[in-house]
Amino acid sequence: MKAAIRLRSGLTWPSTLRSRIFLILLIGLALAYGLSFSVLYMERYISAKAVMLGTLESDVATSIAVLDRLPPGERGDLLERLSRGNYRFVLGPGLPGVPDTSSKGAEISGKIEEAIGHRFPIRIERIPGDVNRLQAHLTLSDGSPLTIDVTPKGVMPIAAWLPYVFVVQMVLLILCTWFAVRQAIRPLGELAAAADALDPNKDGPAMSEAGPSEVAHAARAFNAMRERIAHYLEERVQILAAISHDLQTPITRMRLRADMAEDSQEKDKLVHDLGEIQRLVQDGIAYARSAHGNGEKSARIDLASFIDSIAYDYQDTGKAVTVIGLVQGAAFTKPHALRRILSNFIDNALKFAGAAEISVERSAENDIVISVMDRGPGIPDDMLEAAMQPFFRLEQSRNRETGGTGLGLAIAQQLTAKIGGSLRLYNRAGGGLAAEVTIR
Repeated sequence: MKAAIRLRSGLTWPSTLRSRIFLILLIGLALAYGLSFSVLYMERYISAKAVMLGTLESDVATSIAVLDRLPPGERGDLLERLSRGNYRFVLGPGLPGVPDTSSKGAEISGKIEEAIGHRFPIRIERIPGDVNRLQAHLTLSDGSPLTIDVTPKGVMPIAAWLPYVFVVQMVLLILCTWFAVRQAIRPLGELAAAADALDPNKDGPAMSEAGPSEVAHAARAFNAMRERIAHYLEERVQILAAISHDLQTPITRMRLRADMAEDSQEKDKLVHDLGEIQRLVQDGIAYARSAHGNGEKSARIDLASFIDSIAYDYQDTGKAVTVIGLVQGAAFTKPHALRRILSNFIDNALKFAGAAEISVERSAENDIVISVMDRGPGIPDDMLEAAMQPFFRLEQSRNRETGGTGLGLAIAQQLTAKIGGSLRLYNRAGGGLAAEVTIR
């Protein structure tokens, strides 16, 4: 699966739901936070502008009236006291400038003229330079020039600690977004893990039903589905067991009648067919018993004696079954179930290869690994997993002598689950198949 999906614009879109939700929430919250910051900045700018124009309108009128009534010699003493942070008074024509036609200049000129009641004509000029600076020129009643030097201020200065607060807020935003996404996605991950581990044939723990109501409802639905599947499988196996058991009686009667019949070629064919049916019925009963367990208790066995006894039983009937390597140690398991598992492996090896080898090893985790190996045709790699399904046969001729019933490996898998082990099939290097059961 690709890590991301490429969009038409060339950008990449994350492929995981976790990343997508995290990205959407983070971008949305960041945009909302940026919009709030922009609104706050604009509000501060408007407030600063309103304060400046309000000061011009209220204070400048009073200041000009005071300066106009004072004798020219006393006006210089009040200039500093009448000045403010964004403007000051200068006696004289001021600095040379250029006419200002901007909206800000017109707004300032209008405020000053409105404040002094249009008694003194005002001319606004912009002073060239790096700083935004305006000068309002007017003439007092006695003909003395007066200049109002205005330095319009923008937004109020930002505090030095405000950027650090912004960084902390962004970190909290990311952490909260990540936590929210984790809380939303974690139940999906748990549900996916439970679905992957779903095996109605094994008694595993139910999915936890704790958490929010929606999560608890999904968990309850999943557990109920798991129980229904297990119930359906149990019913299927019970039907198979019942049919197989009920077939034994008529098969036995038919076998007795066939044995009492006169010897003929038709009799031999009938006895042969009845034998195949009986083997199929016995395998069906064995599969049903392996699915439900036979109540066998675990016991400690000596591996060397146990493996040798299985090999000797086959050797006594002339079968080529050998034990390779040194077998030692003990295992705590269900002996009859393990014997049936290994017997199924050996029967398959003898059927397809004519010989079987048994080896016992200990894994790195100190588990006991028992392998039955042969040099037969093996199984195609893409069919190894399907070979352990009930009634699956690689040989499609429907001949019981070559294809079997398709239950041997399924029975072995069922019994392996009952003893708490694991089963694995793999093709050997150089040809042949290895059937491996691990006892933990």
